[in-house]
Amino acid sequence: MSNTLARDARGVYLITVTPFTDSGALDLASTDRMVDFCLEKGVTGLTVLGIMGEAPKLTMQESRTFVKQVLARVNGRVPVVVGASSPGFAPMKELTQSVMDLGAAGVMVAPPSSVRTDDQITAYFDMVNETLGPDVPWVLQDHPVATGVQMSTGVILRILKNSPRCVMLKHEDCPGLAKLSAIRAASDKGELERVSILTGNGGGLFLPEELTRGADGAMTGFAYPEMMVDVCAAHGRGDVERAHDLFDAYLPLARYEQQANIGLAVRKHLLMKRGVISTEMVRKPGPKLSLQDVADIERLVRRQAQRLAALSS
Repeated sequence: MSNTLARDARGVYLITVTPFTDSGALDLASTDRMVDFCLEKGVTGLTVLGIMGEAPKLTMQESRTFVKQVLARVNGRVPVVVGASSPGFAPMKELTQSVMDLGAAGVMVAPPSSVRTDDQITAYFDMVNETLGPDVPWVLQDHPVATGVQMSTGVILRILKNSPRCVMLKHEDCPGLAKLSAIRAASDKGELERVSILTGNGGGLFLPEELTRGADGAMTGFAYPEMMVDVCAAHGRGDVERAHDLFDAYLPLARYEQQANIGLAVRKHLLMKRGVISTEMVRKPGPKLSLQDVADIERLVRRQAQRLAALSS
């Protein structure tokens, strides 16, 4: 399959939300609009069923239905990565086989909170390799804020060396610039086969610096994916100052969207305001915005538009 995930992957793999109706059911019409919106904004790929995609709140059947809808709408135009993290390997294998049969480019796996020591972490990913088999490319997700699992640079290097089908690292440790530099340096020295490194620090909060440290792009979510697309494009053509200027224009809103308790509600609210999804419904248990939150967002959007206009003048 031409869209199979590879070690040379670059660009923006947007982490999508999962749209729901006001009653909490999957909203497949909004799902189609969301896919169209992301592609119109120039993303390189999509990642679904991530942490911000409310994957733990979906049944197995809902997960398959949602992935099937996304893949049908994408229709092979960009690669689609599916989150398959699970403490148990039977559901991981079942979901992986299902989505790969539907045309997914690969799956993403994070460590469960039950593994703590370095040996436990590496043993877990040895079992991931066995479970996924030799034909499924996969992404290693390093997100200690969400998982509670701290993977050192040395542990990540061990996992990558032991995992011939792990072709990408989703780097979202924070602070993590030194870790990113060390992993990229190891592949540059030939100590391990090069993998794609896409950064996941919420909304791309350190994206310009991470690109300078050797990241190949971003795998995260933001209600304005064009920011990450444009920043990566400017950085890629060597216009680093332009990349920083674009990033700076969006930064206050990106920062606001990354609040630990209401961030997903902020993102869904903005996507609804942009006409992408029909409702800002977050499945229970989940946050709701206050009137003060909405007022904050409206002010930030106005100020963002002013900064972008100044950049274009």
